[in-house]
Amino acid sequence: MNDILDLLPPEATHRDAERVFTEAGWTPCGAGDWAIALRSPDRTPDRTMAVRISPFDPTGPYTAELYREAAHTRQVPQLFVHRRLVGGGDLQVMEWLEAVAEQEAIEFHRAIENREESVAELVDIIRGIHARALQELPWCGPLDQNPSNVMRGSDGRLVACDLFYADGPALYSAAGAQPEVVAERIPESERRFMTEIPLAASGPWDAAEREAMRVGLAEVDARR
Repeated sequence: MNDILDLLPPEATHRDAERVFTEAGWTPCGAGDWAIALRSPDRTPDRTMAVRISPFDPTGPYTAELYREAAHTRQVPQLFVHRRLVGGGDLQVMEWLEAVAEQEAIEFHRAIENREESVAELVDIIRGIHARALQELPWCGPLDQNPSNVMRGSDGRLVACDLFYADGPALYSAAGAQPEVVAERIPESERRFMTEIPLAASGPWDAAEREAMRVGLAEVDARR
């Protein structure tokens, strides 16, 4: 792992990260709206890992904080590496997770929502970090209760992942219609690649619309 990370320069972007991990033998294993995922070449039950690489993810540091703060509960993924990437990207290396049945995931989300005893300590950590994210992050969304955000670790336990997210529809609508508002609230260095998220679940995203958004933001940045 360290030898791969040593190949990432301090100014690495999401493109650099994907290239370096791919060249090291990690293979594509999924994509969502905000990030892609690659699977490690070592696929023994206790060594398989995944890397999540996002071009733009304002909530990445909060998610990483949750994984660290709640690690002792064993109800979040084991996080090995977290690194911010140039332009607002985010990289997380974590244990390999498997999908669970939708009903099982819904029940776990319900336990979190109701702060049931089995997840009470996890819930307190989630709520504390999320409350701060709501104060600090423009366009921070509510907790994500998508069933796909509950998965199973290699030891069989259920974990909650990717609970924090930016309100994409509102943020990108603002970027298209009022780029000056987005430029004022999010520094260029933290949104440089915001039009390069995969949108694998919600896409496709029209190329002309992406380009218009990039141009609009660039014009505002040039004036600022």
